[in-house]
Amino acid sequence: MAKAPTKPEAGEEAAPKKKGKLLIIVVIVLLVLLIIVAGGVGALLLLKNKDKGSEEAAGAAVVAPPSPPAAPVVDLSKPPTFVPLDPFTVNLRRDEGDHYLQAVIVLRVSDPKIGEGLKGFMPEIRHRINLLLSSKLPSELSTTEGREYLAASIVDETNAALGFPVQTDARGRTTSTGPIQAVLFNSFIIQ
Repeated sequence: MAKAPTKPEAGEEAAPKKKGKLLIIVVIVLLVLLIIVAGGVGALLLLKNKDKGSEEAAGAAVVAPPSPPAAPVVDLSKPPTFVPLDPFTVNLRRDEGDHYLQAVIVLRVSDPKIGEGLKGFMPEIRHRINLLLSSKLPSELSTTEGREYLAASIVDETNAALGFPVQTDARGRTTSTGPIQAVLFNSFIIQ
């Protein structure tokens, strides 16, 4: 009589399956590591090229006279959002007597949702603006350039309060990439 084929034992069949699963896991891990390394190398190359472009632009800026700033493009279908602040009244630094500043400030923000979200940060924003205003001399704020510099400083301070650090470019000018785009003075009285 013919013997029926013997069934393989359970241990012999399980070993090839485990080896196959282990091989698949190792291949997947190696692919993930390869993708991470390739991404890191790509990011480094982009940053290196960006730095070279900045150095070339800085060298070109020294040689060529600066061109006039481009006019900002306004999208009338999406008007900006303005957030009015309560009026500020502060004592200015003394240089030739007692002076105070009364200012009504409006912040231009990039998005209406951000305008609503500013309410939670308003105590810190008002504190920083109060400190900045009270540190100024009346003579610093009497010119248009002084007021424009103050507005830029307020933009930097409010964006810093929101967690967007102020960056300094090669020329020493500060730039802020936060949601506060501009500071507008509706009223500005020095007495």
